[in-house]
Amino acid sequence: MADQPTQNKPMYYPWHHFVLLPAALILAGYGIRRYLAVAGSDDEISRLWFTVMLLAVVGLGVLVMMRQHYALQLQDRLIRLEVRQRYFEITGQSLRPLEAQLSMSQILGLRFAGDAELPGLVQVAIREKLSSKDIQARIQEFQFDHLRV
Repeated sequence: MADQPTQNKPMYYPWHHFVLLPAALILAGYGIRRYLAVAGSDDEISRLWFTVMLLAVVGLGVLVMMRQHYALQLQDRLIRLEVRQRYFEITGQSLRPLEAQLSMSQILGLRFAGDAELPGLVQVAIREKLSSKDIQARIQEFQFDHLRV
């Protein structure tokens, strides 16, 4: 126990944080600067720098949008925990043994079910292998999630 770390350390994805993002920032800045120097002329050099700038800016945008992907993954984990907790509070039993038989899509659909119908809907979803849309179609008492990004 004595050798366990006492602080959380920041998690870095090395390719994203230390390679791709800095390279995209440098390339976007350099491409924009070089394009502005030759903007207005209609020669191959200006088209080349415009293309480099455009690709760098699009690549930078993609890297920034990866943050949205990370946020959605975190929300999926939280929804899984929320459904586990609600199932336990309603039934007094753990959802974990049944969870292996449910896809993440099914769990995301089950989060909308009211407390009265959640346990039965879990069983039906497993037995009939319902899709998320099919699960939502069977819900009588919706609990909407207005906070999902």
